Amino acid sequence: MKNTLYLILAVLLASFTTPKETITISGKIANTEDGKLRIKGESFEKEITLKPDGSFSETFQIDYSGAYNFATKNNRSSLFLAKGTKLVINADDKNFAASLKYSGAGSTENQYLFEKSTLANKLVGNPQEFYALDENAFLVKVKETKTTLVDFLNKSKITDENFKKNELRSIGYFEQLQLLNYPEYHAHYAKIEGFKPSESFPKFDNKIDLDNEAEFLFSPTYKQIIATKFNNDLFSKLGENEEYTYKLALPEIKKVKSTAIKNAHIQNLAYEVGAGNPDATMLYNEIMALSTDVKFKEGLTTKFNKIKTLTPGNISPKFDYENFKGGKTSLESLKGKYVYIDVWATWCGPCRREIPSLQKVEEQYHGKNIEFVSLSIDTKKDYEKWRKFVEEKKLGGIQLFADNDWNSKFVTEYAIEGIPRFILIDPNGKIVSADAPRPSDPKLVAKFEELGIK
Repeated sequence: MKNTLYLILAVLLASFTTPKETITISGKIANTEDGKLRIKGESFEKEITLKPDGSFSETFQIDYSGAYNFATKNNRSSLFLAKGTKLVINADDKNFAASLKYSGAGSTENQYLFEKSTLANKLVGNPQEFYALDENAFLVKVKETKTTLVDFLNKSKITDENFKKNELRSIGYFEQLQLLNYPEYHAHYAKIEGFKPSESFPKFDNKIDLDNEAEFLFSPTYKQIIATKFNNDLFSKLGENEEYTYKLALPEIKKVKSTAIKNAHIQNLAYEVGAGNPDATMLYNEIMALSTDVKFKEGLTTKFNKIKTLTPGNISPKFDYENFKGGKTSLESLKGKYVYIDVWATWCGPCRREIPSLQKVEEQYHGKNIEFVSLSIDTKKDYEKWRKFVEEKKLGGIQLFADNDWNSKFVTEYAIEGIPRFILIDPNGKIVSADAPRPSDPKLVAKFEELGIK
């Protein structure tokens, strides 16, 4: 009887376990900046060290068949991995799009996905112009793009009917995603504040199942719909003066049945585990209990432990970076004055939008007991772009260039995951706020007045 029970238990365990697939990826990625190739999926990460000539060959297990991506430091592309994959990837990182080629088992699907992405980008054109189109022109463009993509799929060399069926649905999701994006994006790019579509504008198809694990693992477009719809619903319920979404998000995340979708929502919410959130400890504990992604939880714990050291009154992490005007400037050299730090980059739209407000505050407090430091985390390849931007925009304050973009020591010690980020430090080098108000927020000047900065 005991042996029979063990046998039944073994069968039950096997029925609830998804076997992992072993695949092989090889090839050559020439001229990479750091000699690394990174493959990422849902709760999956693998880093491959390339040989000096850029060649590589790796055999490893994947957690599921579906959408992944691979990336060098400067380029990235989608990737479809499944049972039997023995994929060969060749590319020149300095001319990535023109040189990327696939061969081997799995190459047909991946070459199709790459060419489809190129075609879709060409059909849509400049995103600013695309979303600035009026309703009728926009809908015509979306319909034409969808039709062309379906035709491209039907003419492809793909023989896997299951892949084609899933891909056809994914193309349909492209249309639905645009319907979700249009109101907000049109308001921004057409510069129409408070824009709302007409009554005749097509509504998002609410029959779409937003808790479908198989679709989520296959279609990057479905993933975007999941994130966009979830965030739109949250922000529609968020109070005018509420900064964080976690009070609304946590109950909704707990309702999600798909493990992959739940983990994705949790990872997005983890950005709110920050130095400025008074409930950071509670949110951290909730997320740790909900997530099943071991690597993510390890990373979040590392971040949380850093955040605990960033409380007001603690000594601030230091910096010593290149100054636009020459030489280097350190935090230590600014002791005796308050220091307001703007961590930004030239490519960051929200960062650029804060510049006029920052310039006004700088002018208001010129000659007073405070220094304004703008710390660029642009990549080294954009160094000249940064210098040109500072010069053309006549940016004031102290303009610094971090030594290793997102991985710069000051940035990682402040657990910065999104920009712009503003930090306020007192004349003794101690933290006043590790997540200070933005220049456009009246709370900033109120804080300066409270501190008696003059």
